[in-house]
Amino acid sequence: MTPIVETRDLTVRYSGATALDGVDLTVAEHEMVALIGANGAGKSTLVKALSGLLRPDSGTITVNGRLAQVPEGREMFGDLTVDDNLRLGGWRNGRRGRDTTPVYELLPGLAGLRDRKAGALSGGQQQMVAIGRALMARPDILVIDELSLGLAPLVVTTLVDHLRALNTDRGLAVLLIEQNARLALDLCARAYVLEAGRIALHGPAADLARDPRVAAAYLGGHIEVPR
Repeated sequence: MTPIVETRDLTVRYSGATALDGVDLTVAEHEMVALIGANGAGKSTLVKALSGLLRPDSGTITVNGRLAQVPEGREMFGDLTVDDNLRLGGWRNGRRGRDTTPVYELLPGLAGLRDRKAGALSGGQQQMVAIGRALMARPDILVIDELSLGLAPLVVTTLVDHLRALNTDRGLAVLLIEQNARLALDLCARAYVLEAGRIALHGPAADLARDPRVAAAYLGGHIEVPR
């Protein structure tokens, strides 16, 4: 399969401190890939680098297609309606690209909320809007930073069902950056484990789910990074 996103030996530093250290990662067409790790592992730094918000110190990032990000914390414009928030996601596509009808067809739960202020929505509803806003960019890959953060399990289950449908029915590739390792490994076919800015483990998600080192990391332990 053709890679949509690929990093090679990606290194990012902040004020002399290394946030990402030689990261190699690939997401191919139609794949769902997870990147898991503890707080401070470098996950959000990777998201910013992929989105062009951070310039790498070394290494390469290749994006073959259109990438859209669902940011951590959702970043709604609270005083704008749901419909207006969605339209902002399509601003690069011209007037026709700002038609929100396809998003309401994909995420029908948003249709009844279209005229409500985004700031008045629940966390789960806001996360749905954030996904819809990213879909307005007509992406080939969604990069989702902390899908489950602060949300109830039933809400997360609904969001996961939508992502599976987008991947299966539309062929949309997904890179899921997630602290909830169990969720990420259940949802995605492949996974990477990021520890202290380096890829500690990678492979089929089912294999990693059985790896005692992943269990240790999920419970707050430490994975020894090979050198």
